[in-house]
Amino acid sequence: MLREFCREARLMGSAFELIVVATETRGEALLDSGIREVQRLEKLLTEFSDDSQTALLNQAAGRSPVAVDAETFALLQRCITLSRLTQGAFDITAGVLKKLYNFKGGQVVWPDPGMLEQTLQKVGFQYIQLFQDQRVSLEKPGMRIGFGAIGKGYAADRVKALWQKEGVESAVVNASGDLTAWGVRADGSPWKVGIADPGNPARILLWLPVNGASVATSGDYEQFFERDGVRYSHNIDPKTGLPVSGVKSVTVVSRSAELSDALATAVFVMGPEVGLHFIGQLPETHCVIVDANNKLHISGNLKIN
Repeated sequence: MLREFCREARLMGSAFELIVVATETRGEALLDSGIREVQRLEKLLTEFSDDSQTALLNQAAGRSPVAVDAETFALLQRCITLSRLTQGAFDITAGVLKKLYNFKGGQVVWPDPGMLEQTLQKVGFQYIQLFQDQRVSLEKPGMRIGFGAIGKGYAADRVKALWQKEGVESAVVNASGDLTAWGVRADGSPWKVGIADPGNPARILLWLPVNGASVATSGDYEQFFERDGVRYSHNIDPKTGLPVSGVKSVTVVSRSAELSDALATAVFVMGPEVGLHFIGQLPETHCVIVDANNKLHISGNLKIN
């Protein structure tokens, strides 16, 4: 008899929810293996320890290349490919720009232009050098990389791969809104993900049925501020160093949680018009954008309820 087993855990600094449809004898063990996999990736990629591969790369920025394992190297290769694809709207070196702003309460102070220009010199995916022997160099002193805009999606994909290898036919891995789902619920109904109203996150704007797909949302409703009557997001444009305005949330649907995660951030930076055009050129990829005026922009062929 199959039933749904569910576990919630704080991982990668976010709320994870894992749901697996399995027999009584396997359900809890599968949840345990899923959580262990996310913990392994967190230890590998976190910026907040001294010995993760991310930390070692950041410590050596501007000095010498660092040898990384095959998994980290492959992830870096895909990040650079995504940066090129999005013309820099997605960039894992952009984290240093966020340190110029305080988004958590209080008055946000615009950075001094000189400091902004100085910080922008440390940003740019093109300054990540990958060598054939799996060594990686961050060319500029003070450069930093971080996988915050892709890591949770990658973790969801890895848990999916692990579980599918174990024969799991139906499950959900929800990494704080970066979600992948396949199969159907134990009662035969489809998995559904709700897109929240940015003005009232408790209200669902629309529901997306999900099977064999991944959904990620980048929204400003948890962290935003207003300046001179304009609402700005905590998302930073890597090219200008300035917070993004004009968009309240972006939801991307694709085959991969990693891809959806990265593209949600990129489309947020691009804005509705450019973002919709960009998504329209990608196979099996869709998006829903809520702009600053609460208008919905939905790419073609996206099935919604």
